[in-house]
Amino acid sequence: MKSLFNKERAAAFARQYPALPEDLALRVYTSRLIGADKNLVLHGGGNTSVKLKQHNILGEEEELLYVKGSGVDLSGIRPDQFVGLFTAPLKKLRRLDSISDEQMDLQLKIHRSSHFSLNPSVEALLHAFLPHKFIDHTHADSILILSHQKNGPDLMQQVLGPKIAVLPYVASGLCLAQAALGAFEARPEIEAIVISSHGIFTFDRDGRRAYEKMIHYVAKAEAYIRKKNRKRAVLTPRTGLMPPEDPKSVAACFAQMVRGMCAGSLSDDRFRRFYVEFRTGAELVRASLAQEAEAICRSGVLTPDHVIRTKNKIVHIESLPQTEAALKALVGRKINAFQRDYRRYFNSQIRSSGIRPKAMDPLPRLFLVAGLGLFALGFTAREACIAADIGEQTLKAKLSALGLGSYLPISDDHLFDMEYWQLQQQKLDRSVPGLLQGQVALVTGGGGAIGCGVADRLLASGAAVAIGDKDASRLKKVHRVLAKKYGPGRVQGVVFDVTRYAAVEKAYEDVSCRFGGIDILVPNAGIAHVARLEELDPAKLDQVLAVNLSGTFTVIKAAIPVFKRQATGGNIILISSKNVFDPGAAFGAYSASKAGAHQIAKIAALELAEYGIRVNMVNPDAVFGDHRISSTLWDLVGPERMKSRGLDAAGLQDYYRQRSLLKTRVLAEHVGNAVVFFASNQTPTTGASLPVDGGIPAAFPR
Repeated sequence: MKSLFNKERAAAFARQYPALPEDLALRVYTSRLIGADKNLVLHGGGNTSVKLKQHNILGEEEELLYVKGSGVDLSGIRPDQFVGLFTAPLKKLRRLDSISDEQMDLQLKIHRSSHFSLNPSVEALLHAFLPHKFIDHTHADSILILSHQKNGPDLMQQVLGPKIAVLPYVASGLCLAQAALGAFEARPEIEAIVISSHGIFTFDRDGRRAYEKMIHYVAKAEAYIRKKNRKRAVLTPRTGLMPPEDPKSVAACFAQMVRGMCAGSLSDDRFRRFYVEFRTGAELVRASLAQEAEAICRSGVLTPDHVIRTKNKIVHIESLPQTEAALKALVGRKINAFQRDYRRYFNSQIRSSGIRPKAMDPLPRLFLVAGLGLFALGFTAREACIAADIGEQTLKAKLSALGLGSYLPISDDHLFDMEYWQLQQQKLDRSVPGLLQGQVALVTGGGGAIGCGVADRLLASGAAVAIGDKDASRLKKVHRVLAKKYGPGRVQGVVFDVTRYAAVEKAYEDVSCRFGGIDILVPNAGIAHVARLEELDPAKLDQVLAVNLSGTFTVIKAAIPVFKRQATGGNIILISSKNVFDPGAAFGAYSASKAGAHQIAKIAALELAEYGIRVNMVNPDAVFGDHRISSTLWDLVGPERMKSRGLDAAGLQDYYRQRSLLKTRVLAEHVGNAVVFFASNQTPTTGASLPVDGGIPAAFPR
């Protein structure tokens, strides 16, 4: 590990914030350097601070501590994500013997310089108590690897040198702040404090030196581990165990299955679903196939800070049975065993601690599967990604730790204190979940206006969305629009042809390996052709039927095994057409193919109800798109329609608007709203047709 500090870049960064005190700008810059290295911190871990002298409203000078907001990711931290705290009243708290969670939370809130700022880091008191101007704290892997050895404290002192203080694990908050201050007062010459199974703090009056001390000590630990690891084989392969021949297909099947088995029922027909993030790679696969895998999975987190993200233990699936039924039975036993173990841990800790917190869910978050790799679960796509990142980094760190000789787990009481600490739980996302949070949607025809509008409304309602299309360039454009609005973590583009069944199955595998499965299917891919029957080329008819009718059939058929593996119901919402009920002349190929697809959807409603899968139809008309994303259908038939009616593009749109009862323009987002209505199970409805056409009497469902 090397310092990434660059004097010119630091100065350029400060110039972006001319109103910001120079030292606070430097604090933001070096914090981002720390956050950029996953070997130092991951997803909201670690914290940094700077103390500044500032004048209050009366013109009096006082010291403010600017400390990272709780749960903020250092890699992209902004100046407004540092919380200003008045240090004088906080320093007085060192005289207390103890403080309750409620009182500590209150003290940190009332001594903020701004009522509107975030909650400060849970280590704010330590940053306040120590006198140094700049303080950096990380959960550096190499430091934690050393601390998990049998002789951890002595080894850390030996490797890192005399200018550090090594303390045993102390719970975050007042106790840790007092212990750190005591260590510094006993030895003012120290440059760093290491807390066993927690991490390292470095400090200095200069921001660059505080950061580079961090890099210096972490690099020393890394060098020692690297040297020792060259001399020791860590993993012993299990005889006769190999990765599956088609790992992606098996991984998709496993993700669908485990996601469904962990979904908790909210009511008769609603579930709290998980997203699944799948990680593979040579090192993870080797670990999954090793004799040591079970012990590694049961040996716990690197630091208690991770337990709220991943739980303490990883479920190890030691082999993959030949049949899906056998795999499901094995996974079920493993999940049940994990839950029993978690409940024992919880009940034991509340008896010994005397506190009575509300139990968190007992479900696992990480699975290490033989021959495949790591699967992580989260209630949001971001939570699943965080758990996967931490899980992957933890497994790799444990292998390095075993290369040194051992890995000692953290005690249950330390874990429980952190997992159920009120201030730690503030890092978790407590926002009101979206209507479709936890659900995964696949929208075919995603490169067109309706596909984009439907995906937009599903994303706005909390779902993760995969958009599929045969046209890679159009799909890329829609993906860019949606990712810019909602972030890239919840949108996936998949290029495939709905007329090819094998391609559809592969697309479902891609989506399942990205998000875990599919809950909402929106068959929307369609093409059109204008010709009177006597002029209709049979080849053109076959082409339209292949996409609009057969394509609908293939995506529904291929989705059924996915829905059944998850066993949590689901929704299929066909984007049908007003032409099903009110066809137009010279539009026979399109109207007939859409009528056929509509009928297929009705049959699906009859056949899939027993699995809790609802199938409904949305019948739009005259959705033209906008300047960003055009309608592929109107791109094809618009010029012919304009020519036949003697209108330009604007006139054609107005013509269709005026012919409806409501005289309104139908937007792609309106179609998306109808999809969300069905997908959110707000009524017990299946087999229904919902017009989104402004009111066309001839197209009223009947």
